[in-house]
Amino acid sequence: MSEAIKGALALDEIKALNEEQATEELARLAYVIAEADKAYHGEDAPDMSDADYDALRKSNTAIEALFPHLRRDDSPTLRVGAAPSEKFAKITHAVPMLSLDNAFDGDDVREFVDRMRRYLGMPSSQIICLTAEPKIDGLSASLRYENGVLVYGATRGDGAVGEDITANLRTISSIPHKLQGSGYPDVLEVRGEVYFPRSEFDALNARQEESGGKVFANPRNAAAGSLRQLDADITRSRNLAFFAYAWGEISEPWRESQYEAVQAFAEWGFTINPLLQIFDDLDGLLAHYAKIEALRAELDYDIDGVVYKVDDLALQKRLGFVSRAPRWAIAHKFPAEQATTILEYIDIQVGRTGALTPVAKLKPVTVGGVVVSNATLHNEDEIARKDVRKGDTVIVQRAGDVIPQIVGVVLDKRSVDSKPYEPLTECPVCGSHAVREQKDGDKEDVIRRCTGGMICPAQAIEQLKHFVSRNAMDIDGMGEKQIAAFYEEGEVKTAADIFRLEELDQEKGRGERLRNKEGWGATSARNLFAAIRDRRSVELHRFIFALGIRHVGETTAKLLARRYGTFEVLRQAMMTAKEVDSPSWKELLDIDGIGEVMAKSIVDFFTEEKNEVALTDLLSFVTPQEAEAVQTDTEISGKTVVFTGKLERLSRSEAKNQAESLGAKVSGSVSAKTDILVAGPGAGSKLKKAQELGITTLTEDEWIELIGN
Repeated sequence: MSEAIKGALALDEIKALNEEQATEELARLAYVIAEADKAYHGEDAPDMSDADYDALRKSNTAIEALFPHLRRDDSPTLRVGAAPSEKFAKITHAVPMLSLDNAFDGDDVREFVDRMRRYLGMPSSQIICLTAEPKIDGLSASLRYENGVLVYGATRGDGAVGEDITANLRTISSIPHKLQGSGYPDVLEVRGEVYFPRSEFDALNARQEESGGKVFANPRNAAAGSLRQLDADITRSRNLAFFAYAWGEISEPWRESQYEAVQAFAEWGFTINPLLQIFDDLDGLLAHYAKIEALRAELDYDIDGVVYKVDDLALQKRLGFVSRAPRWAIAHKFPAEQATTILEYIDIQVGRTGALTPVAKLKPVTVGGVVVSNATLHNEDEIARKDVRKGDTVIVQRAGDVIPQIVGVVLDKRSVDSKPYEPLTECPVCGSHAVREQKDGDKEDVIRRCTGGMICPAQAIEQLKHFVSRNAMDIDGMGEKQIAAFYEEGEVKTAADIFRLEELDQEKGRGERLRNKEGWGATSARNLFAAIRDRRSVELHRFIFALGIRHVGETTAKLLARRYGTFEVLRQAMMTAKEVDSPSWKELLDIDGIGEVMAKSIVDFFTEEKNEVALTDLLSFVTPQEAEAVQTDTEISGKTVVFTGKLERLSRSEAKNQAESLGAKVSGSVSAKTDILVAGPGAGSKLKKAQELGITTLTEDEWIELIGN
């Protein structure tokens, strides 16, 4: 079993504990659960599955029930979430944001209802109506409205104090800045869950993978990370959503039932979950749970259970709270579906950004009604942590009923001649070196990547698309569709092949030439070849950017072009910079904006033998121009400039290049480090922020006058 499940004692083991053993176990559980809470709530990076976490909490609760006098002051049963981050201002909740106890099966739900009856002294014949709605797997938030206007919004934090994320919450379209309709209290705190729609999450990950950025593990992590951005524009770009389902402080008498209260939220402009229903019998409640579980894969948001709440608010008040949770509500969690099978071998897949991802090839097994033959192993550190080996009997679980993963190994079935997994150091596709980048200090990136970006077939199409893109070589008429077609037909496998296309076309038979192919014609073929010839000479920074070196964006490409002047000088410097004590390495690190990780990536690219061959081939067709000298004695030299709104006399690219040639640094966002904001018509939040920070703001005409052009 996994480490977490091994750490959660079974009920018979708990009953066998003596007082000393129970004391030690409660101390251990308090520490392990606190670390898990910190990872999940505070760092948005859970290090164990929900099932593992629930097993630990269940074990802790059972021990405390047997030894109530041993409950610790830092017991998990007394704690909600984790301490708020230091990045944001703190907000004290007027009404604490508590958590929910869990039920794991129908018997637990029946006991929940019976427990309430006993507490209230109700006979079994008396009906208790309950609402049921999906338990959204997102980030809890509290929104305070005064006289119908949103005043601030906060995270749950530790339940008593949360983080002020008002600016980020305002970017979510399903959170109204002003309440609609009428009849709302003067003070109203609406609570609910911020989540990442699956469709938006998939689109974000596709963009991140294409740009070589961070790919998020799941929508919950991505939602939490998006809400904790210091730049609200990043949050806005993520298209998060919000379901309202609860409340905190209210300034006047409220509705009489849970269901009516949530319906009122809808009248005032909030989105409420359409699967919310009310039931007066347990069978109906559990049937709705089964219905929601069956719909789970079709929903555009992640859920991990169903929440039941007493509908009568007068009864909720009588029932009250116990430690960290209300007596009148419970979360009925979905079970983790598992099966046991054989790991036949570990396959390494190379992604389009060069990432090497290990995949477990399994003897097919049915998990939750689906046949599973592959399971993600994430990275080689995860393989080492779980000590997964070829031939092992493994426990497979479908995380969220979607992504199969290996929970752990059945060690007593392991072969005596089993050997630990050894990571590859060469790309299995192209044979180039596969490396793990250095992160902070001596820490390595968890992902191993192929360094053969220019020649690796697994990365080829994406690399070629990048090579011809607008901000790189900018070859008109050769877009993503054309690149994919040329690659599939075998005509363009490398960047140099693009410049062989015209000669190759002339050698072909009459009916095979490009102008005779579907979607082409004599004019479009002629224009394409003219565009390719036109790019045989190209600005140095464009050429560097076009090479697709990991971490090297447009800004870094310009820094390199300005520092080294010519491509040959840059190339030779990088060849000698592989010695970390060399003057070339130190010179590279001296460039403002280039750190060790980026520098190592640049050197790895140029020193990879297969890249060197491909680069020499490419340079037989393309001549990178010498970089223009940057002026250092201008009005804007050394200053940070931001352009916003629509420029009418200059294109955005022209304005940016002008500023950089005069020694300025151009940024895409406004901060305290910004010196000048150039605002055209339609300028919005950036202009407002610049004015609040007292930053010099210029019109386009004033900017042109300043730079003397």
